[in-house]
Amino acid sequence: MVPASPFSRRDFLKVSGAGLLGLCLPAALAAPARAEDLLLGRVAESQVEVRSEPSSQAPVLHTCSRDSLLAVSEIVISADLQAYNRVWYRLGAEGYVFSGGVQPVATHLNTPVSDLPRGGQLAEMTVPFSDARRGPSPGSAVTYRMYYATTHWVMEAVEDREGQVYYKIYDDKWSTYSYLPAEHLRLIPPEELAPLAPEVPNAQKRIEVSLGEQIVYAYEGERMVFFARASSGFRVREGVYATPAGRFTTFRKRPSRHMAGTGYDLPGVPWVSYINDNGVSFHGTYWHNDYGRPRSHGCINLTPQAAKWLYLWTEPVLTPQTQSVYRPGTGTAVDIHV
Repeated sequence: MVPASPFSRRDFLKVSGAGLLGLCLPAALAAPARAEDLLLGRVAESQVEVRSEPSSQAPVLHTCSRDSLLAVSEIVISADLQAYNRVWYRLGAEGYVFSGGVQPVATHLNTPVSDLPRGGQLAEMTVPFSDARRGPSPGSAVTYRMYYATTHWVMEAVEDREGQVYYKIYDDKWSTYSYLPAEHLRLIPPEELAPLAPEVPNAQKRIEVSLGEQIVYAYEGERMVFFARASSGFRVREGVYATPAGRFTTFRKRPSRHMAGTGYDLPGVPWVSYINDNGVSFHGTYWHNDYGRPRSHGCINLTPQAAKWLYLWTEPVLTPQTQSVYRPGTGTAVDIHV
């Protein structure tokens, strides 16, 4: 397990308030957070504005539409001390874009594997996006566009007439199948799914969610071992989707889930840890990078890295070949408060 953060909770709040943790990477997770590691961003919202300075008050130079890929040259902290998120991305000489609408992505191509375990294997997307199709052919109809960091169950490898290898992936919402180029998916090895801190008794583990601060903390006894900025539920046109306060447990988990409802249809949501039977959960998020304010349909949005850490740290534990687990009355304690 990665060593605990040396920050106290008070120190963390000072840093978080200053916007230095705008990338929302947890302190106790080994993941790149340096500016030189962030080279590419995908516009995750309908459009984002490129401004002359890292400020919402600066002139707009132009806009970029959804799925545009942006070359990020620098991470910049704005001078707005009142902003919940002060992180902006500099696009070289083109200007600056607010980080909340841009998903950090990368492009890593993978060597296809044909020998898959019976029942399939979990995989994650390692390119900014890729279109899943009804058949293993570039001319087949598109079912969904899949995005970086989404997770999917790969059932088998199929080769087309030109020798292109596709992975057949399972959609757990509709019980259907579609196909993605195999080089766009990284098969996750079993050792990567090993539980975190298994030597710590589950009774000593606890998650705390502060809705007011929009921060998730994890404790082993009295020691904080993890923190991450989050986005909880809020009011939208369709109704009120507030994240409930109270004591819960992570009794149900899925490493991948197709979530759909009024106003959203999101395949491949990664690292889902449910806390009630109404579907409220911790999960990774790829449709925004806007943590620090409520904006979900009741769930607790986290970066994929942060959601994966919680998924592996909490109980119940899933084996690498298990698509879901449901154990009422079990799980790691979760306290949500205002």
